[in-house]
This record gives sequence, C-alpha cells and structure tokens, in this order.
Amino acid sequence: MKKVLFMPFLQIPSGHHQVADALTEIISKMDQSIKCEKVDILNYSYGRVERMISKIYIKWIHSFPKTYHWIYHKLVCDNLEKDKHYHLYEFLFLPFVKRLIREIKPDLIVCSHALPSYMLNKLKHDKLIDTPVINVYTDYFIHSFWGTSHIDYHFVSHSSLRTHLLEKGIDKTRIFVTGIPTHPAFHKKIKEKRSLRNCTVMGGSLGVGVIDELLPKLVNSKNMTFTVLCGKNKKLFETIRKLGNKKIKAYGYITNRKEMNKIYENTDVVITKPGGITISECLTKGIPALIYHTLPGQEKINLNELSSYQLVFKFDHWKEMDSIEEGIYEFFREHQGLRTFSNNLKQFQDTLEKQSLESILKEILYS
Repeated sequence: MKKVLFMPFLQIPSGHHQVADALTEIISKMDQSIKCEKVDILNYSYGRVERMISKIYIKWIHSFPKTYHWIYHKLVCDNLEKDKHYHLYEFLFLPFVKRLIREIKPDLIVCSHALPSYMLNKLKHDKLIDTPVINVYTDYFIHSFWGTSHIDYHFVSHSSLRTHLLEKGIDKTRIFVTGIPTHPAFHKKIKEKRSLRNCTVMGGSLGVGVIDELLPKLVNSKNMTFTVLCGKNKKLFETIRKLGNKKIKAYGYITNRKEMNKIYENTDVVITKPGGITISECLTKGIPALIYHTLPGQEKINLNELSSYQLVFKFDHWKEMDSIEEGIYEFFREHQGLRTFSNNLKQFQDTLEKQSLESILKEILYS
C-alpha cells in the first residue's frame, strides 16, 4: 500500500489545507488503496503551541498590517535570486520532520506550504531522505522560503512561475503548470453570457475582510442579488440576517463543496480578497473577480501579479461609491471588463497542462 504525506502549515482553514484536500480527493478516486495523510508540522512538533501561534498570526496581520507586510517582504521576497538559509527554522523543525518521515515512511510527500518544503529540500540536499517531493505553490508567486533546488516536482499556478524556476536551473520536465489545484467538486462550467444579476461577496474562511463596511452600499440594490459568505464570522452573519433584505443572502462557513459549487454556478461576478485558492476556484468556474480588500503579505503580491495579467480587477475605490450595484455596472462598462476577462482567461487556460492532474500524479506515484 502506497502512502502520500501532505504537509500544510498551521491548522487554520487556509488554501494550504484546501489544496491538500483537493489532491487527496483526486488520488483517492484514482486508487482507493493509496493512504493519504495530512500533518501540520507545527502541531506535530509543538502541540498546543500551534493554536496560540495561529491566534497571534491572525492578530498581527489585522493589528499591524504594514509591519507584517514589511517583515514578510524582507524575509522572503527580497533578493529572490539568492539561496537564503533560515537556520532558526532548521533548528526548530528539522528534527521533527525527520522523525515524522521515519514514522510514516511515505512514498510521496506533497508540500502546500513553504516551511515543510524548505525543510525537505535541506534533507534531500544532505542526502538524508530520498522520498520524492512535490511543491504545490498556493499563490501566484514563489518566494525564497520555498525549497526548490532538490525538490522533485513543481506544480505552479501560472506560466510565469515556470519561467522563474527555469531561471533557477530547475529541469523543465519537473515543472507542471497546473494552476492552483481545486477540489473536483468545482468542475469547469463557464457561462457563455453573464447578466451581472448575481454577485457573491467573500471575506475568506475566517470572514476577516471589511464586508461590514461594504454592507450599507449593498442595501439599495435594485436589480442585483448579493450572496455574502461570512465564513466563521458569526457577528457578520447575524447582522445581515437581521437586515431582512431579500436582495442580500448570508451564508456561514460552508464545508460542503457541492453547495459552494452551486453558489459559483449562480454567480456572475465575485467581490473578494485575492487569496490563491479563491481566485483559482473563480478561474476554474470562469467568474470575474473584483478585489475590494487585500491582506498584507501574500495577498498584496497576489493582487499585483494577477491584476498585471488582468485575471482579476482592482475594485479598491468602492468606498467612494453610493451603490456597489451601480459601481459594478459602471466598472464593466468603462473597462470592457467581461470581454477583457474572457480573453485573458482563455489565454491563461491555454498555458495550463493538457495532461490532467490525475494523470500527472499517477505517473509520479507509479514511476
């Protein structure tokens, strides 16, 4: 029986976990005899400390966003051409990563976060493990914390990341432009025509955007229906429910992906933050995304990359609008947004691997 070890980081419901779950589903459908196991190395190494660190991490992002962004950029985005060493992290995690691999004895390891990727790259460099490793990049850029030189396979979100890895000397046969993997429940079904009648507003799984500030600009909608995904933000959910506005529907944290897929099927446009997995789901479903709010660090860089390809559109002037509905109509009229998005989406899809993820994984697992 083959074993696949998935290694995200932290246990908060993030894109790292969603990608691991998506690939687990694909592998399980491919061969039910393969055992897939997901382990957060922080929780594995230090137990309850993980929960405290997760809370501090979220608090830091929201209380001191500029400081977080500056430190994030300084640590992992400056001097990308250099191979950086993170000795403190090696001291903290390498012994536990080695122990975990000895315990599980995986046939394949999949990293959806940079930290375990860095550790495994170090172990492979030192010839301490020979287990094949896949990096699955969950953003639209690659920073220096990702281990790359000794990683066996790279699943990248955009063709520009293939170019970046080639420039670092990675063999082209080891790089696959897969897009950020989405769960099979989000099957591709692109609308031929969009009426711009149904808009879905997202704040991420934790509901940490600024949707509460957006709400007063939704209530005067005449033609457009807004579906607001509140995530785990119960206060926001109750606020919307008490409005009693038929044009605004609120949903709590959605765990059923088929239900989420139905919401996408009825959506003409999304207002969201530029989280990697959310944008990937929108691209899979062919839904244009307007970015109304951005968290520091990864999301700011994602926005810069994605907007340069015009796969998403900046919508940061919404605070000046009286009505979000009118703002959306005006935006698409002025920027020819739907036509521009359709053309760029087709170009993006044409760069993706013609070979299915299932087929790629099968070749890797049985080679």
